[in-house]
Amino acid sequence: MSLSLLDDPAFLAFWADRHLCTVSTPRPDGTLHVTPMGIVLDAPQREAWGVTMGHSVKAKNIRAGEAVPIAVCQLAGPYWASLEGTAEILTDPDDVRRAEQFYASRYRQPQPNPERVALRISLARALGRVPEIS
Repeated sequence: MSLSLLDDPAFLAFWADRHLCTVSTPRPDGTLHVTPMGIVLDAPQREAWGVTMGHSVKAKNIRAGEAVPIAVCQLAGPYWASLEGTAEILTDPDDVRRAEQFYASRYRQPQPNPERVALRISLARALGRVPEIS
């Protein structure tokens, strides 16, 4: 598994641009749940972050197992970038605040929500075809 793209300036620039992602998580029956979500890459830590509601299907799917696999993909025309790894749901207020700060850096400041949880992805693979930096 390779994370070498996390050191590629063009790949990082594509992840810095505002793109909505799809997130795929396995349901307890093994089928996939795919949903849109804002995800932010923390390349130096080899992690990605998002915020969601604690009662969302993706949060329930992640809580249902251990080392739950997850795939994230974003695209813009012919360009795309995917991240794969394992997901966990974090409820500690400091973790949620950190995820909110990441989210705000790429999208917008989320409205206060006491039911919000953090999604942290420990990355195992990065794939993509991104535009070159001119």
